[in-house]
Amino acid sequence: MTKNYRNIETKLIHAGEPDPLIQGAVTMPIFQSSTFEYAGQTNYDDIRYIRLNNTPNHIVLHKKLAALENAEAAIVTGSGMGAITTTLLTFLSPGDHFLTQDCLYGGTYEFITKDLAALGISYDLIDAANPDSWESRLRPETRAIYVETITNPLMQVADLRVVPGFAKTHGLISMTDNTFASPMNFRPSEWGFDLSLHSCSKYLNGHSDIVAGAVIGRADLIKKITHKLNHLGATLDPHACFLLHRGMKTLAVRMRCQNESALDISKYLESHPEVEKVNYPGLESCPGHQFADKLFDGCGGMLSFELKGDVERAERFIRNTSLPIVAPSLGGVETLITRPATTSHSGMSREDREALGISDTLIRLSVGIEATQDIIEDIEHALKK
Repeated sequence: MTKNYRNIETKLIHAGEPDPLIQGAVTMPIFQSSTFEYAGQTNYDDIRYIRLNNTPNHIVLHKKLAALENAEAAIVTGSGMGAITTTLLTFLSPGDHFLTQDCLYGGTYEFITKDLAALGISYDLIDAANPDSWESRLRPETRAIYVETITNPLMQVADLRVVPGFAKTHGLISMTDNTFASPMNFRPSEWGFDLSLHSCSKYLNGHSDIVAGAVIGRADLIKKITHKLNHLGATLDPHACFLLHRGMKTLAVRMRCQNESALDISKYLESHPEVEKVNYPGLESCPGHQFADKLFDGCGGMLSFELKGDVERAERFIRNTSLPIVAPSLGGVETLITRPATTSHSGMSREDREALGISDTLIRLSVGIEATQDIIEDIEHALKK
């Protein structure tokens, strides 16, 4: 029997779970089997096989993820980039064109500007905050529009309400990378997006111990992505499925803490005389705050900022912190700090980074669930030194 739950906190625990429970197990078991007994399936994608993403561990995740964003369907992948690349390759062929936001995660930017370009798929970079400029970039062969809910690493928020309507008017597929917001803060399908993509390595899992991805959205589109994924082989293994499934159950309590803590830390940084600029959509001074205020239930645990001074000063500050771990990635229970120019966006040229406003001195902070005051005191100590 399908059970419908109203609130996301309850969905995180109960949506998609086996009914009845498997041998009465409260925790979903790991089905560590690559092969399953043939049961007369006539469709290739329905054959039970681990690479086809349809083991019991996969199926539970698919149902739960779809429920979290009030979408029709979902599929998990071997990584966030696996979700992004498979989705784009599903709907774009040589000769096609698409529109994409200019400020993106570095891996996505490189895949679009180098790998897709090498396949004969063209693109136009758009300013997501200026919808009036999009139509002039359209071509007869334009097939999709791709944005990020909150951009990495500048935390920009566009008027995301406009994207789905623009896509429908012009016959495009609308896609957004919803990793930074998570389903707790924003559910793209509720606003008309066709597809929502996630690096589940981040907030959905929340414990910095797996790499995983997901695509959530329209059932007809997910079916096509599944078929492409089954051939490309970016499969999530059952043990990683188990860890993602377990991690997701605490998303609500983690995200509430990170929403609140990141906002308090952003306010502290904004008021500090040694800080030049703070990027966090929860701040009234941040461009895009007016959209975040209308769209989001919270602004997430990611922020970035620039100190007064040069790269050496930024590096010295990072070295002088003791609580944040100096590392790439984000979204875990521990606070992480990095300079995007050396990690997430190191594949971009300095010229491309600077054109988008990503300076070499920019510092990105992924706020964990430690005591907010402890994080602030550690930052204060590092600034004094």
